[in-house]
Amino acid sequence: MSRIGKRPVTVPSGVTATVEGQTVRMKGPKGQLQFVVHDDVEVKLEDGAVKVAPRYETNRAQALYGTARAQVANLVAGVTKGFEKKLEIVGVGYRAALQGKTLQLALGYSHDVNYAIPEGITIAVPKPTEITITGNDAQRVGQVAAEIRGYRPPEPYKGKGVKYADEKIFRKEGKKK
Repeated sequence: MSRIGKRPVTVPSGVTATVEGQTVRMKGPKGQLQFVVHDDVEVKLEDGAVKVAPRYETNRAQALYGTARAQVANLVAGVTKGFEKKLEIVGVGYRAALQGKTLQLALGYSHDVNYAIPEGITIAVPKPTEITITGNDAQRVGQVAAEIRGYRPPEPYKGKGVKYADEKIFRKEGKKK
């Protein structure tokens, strides 16, 4: 039984929440988001809080309602504070630059990698070796960060590549002579 799913998600002042059938909509200072809850999960808006409960006593419903509650909590966090991911670029000559709606990455290939910034996502490059991705949807921010990291994931010998700011790279010892 999910313990996180039992707690209701409080809707802070300045945020309007509506529940229509299985769709939960949140509107706040950072924009608006919506999430469609699975049919095995029941969603209600009561006393300024969104309550999530399993509709049936099946294992699937038990598994899904904790996830649904976490998604609704992410909606509230997204329209109030937003989400942020930081990436670091490690390597000689590896750098990032912003050109309009395109992120240009020099990652040691014979050509630069151009990444078109999707709608609703803001990318900042405070230093040529740092990338900050912000937005109100946690899934999209994480997906954009994963796509940029995927162009040159960090390698274990020298640690070169694009990594998350809080990521620890397991380093291997090189070949012995």
